[in-house]
Amino acid sequence: MSTTTTPDCKVHPGNPVESFLRTDRMPHIWCPGCGIGTTVNCFTRALIDSKQDLNKLAIVSGIGCTGRVAGYVNLDSFHTTHGRAIPFATGLKLASPETTVVVYSGDGDLFAIGGNHLIHAARRNMDIKVICVNNLTYAMTGGQTAPTTPEDVITATAPYGTYDPAFNLPYLVEAAGAVYVARWTTFHVKQLARSMQEMFAKKGFGFIEVVSPCPTLYQRRNKMGDALDTMKFYKEVSKTKHGAPTSEVGLTKSGEIVVGKFVDRERPDFTTHMHEHLQHSLGDKYIPAEGPVCG
Repeated sequence: MSTTTTPDCKVHPGNPVESFLRTDRMPHIWCPGCGIGTTVNCFTRALIDSKQDLNKLAIVSGIGCTGRVAGYVNLDSFHTTHGRAIPFATGLKLASPETTVVVYSGDGDLFAIGGNHLIHAARRNMDIKVICVNNLTYAMTGGQTAPTTPEDVITATAPYGTYDPAFNLPYLVEAAGAVYVARWTTFHVKQLARSMQEMFAKKGFGFIEVVSPCPTLYQRRNKMGDALDTMKFYKEVSKTKHGAPTSEVGLTKSGEIVVGKFVDRERPDFTTHMHEHLQHSLGDKYIPAEGPVCG
């Protein structure tokens, strides 16, 4: 951790997160009170504590408020087209198997236009780590109803309240085949950082949902107060239930938020399964490539 000395000869410790950021791109575009920056703080601390080799780590994101994370972190990163973070990440992982590939994007990008890609990556158990910041709305484009918006919520496209059911993200990804599934809010910073460490260490498709405020659109339209009010709300209504059935952890506008680690299971990841299948089918004729596919 860097330090600075001021003219009064006092030593001030540097911010341990600063070295992970592209400070030349600051200030960022996120609104005051937005929770995305908090998740980035947790992410960088998880990288430090897990002693990740940053030369073998890449961030892939799509479009949206959370998609800007890839542009702000000082790591190998890919800011891809809308909804296509998962296929980009899949190609990157297959071409460079030793790389830890993290998909960092929002609920709209991952579960609306990108939903089909996510489902099949989980089905195949691709060895990629997905961090989904869920602010329950399409925040970058004006606060429209998203697939994650709970019922009875006011949005730009539902001024009298939403009525269609929302996705239960942990339930969906578990059913699709994910081997690690957790949910936290931006209030649970310590738990979130530890959960990220666990996901990094586990081979296969990992998924963490982070429930995060959008004070400018979601909270303001629904008269839920500012960001501080939202943190108090998260603290009051969150219940930690490790191992809870994911079918029972759906979100509502003002009800209980079930957080914790829901799924932690074992099954062969895509590459391992592929090699085992080819070895069984071809026998001695099968000679696996050595090193990354890209040479």
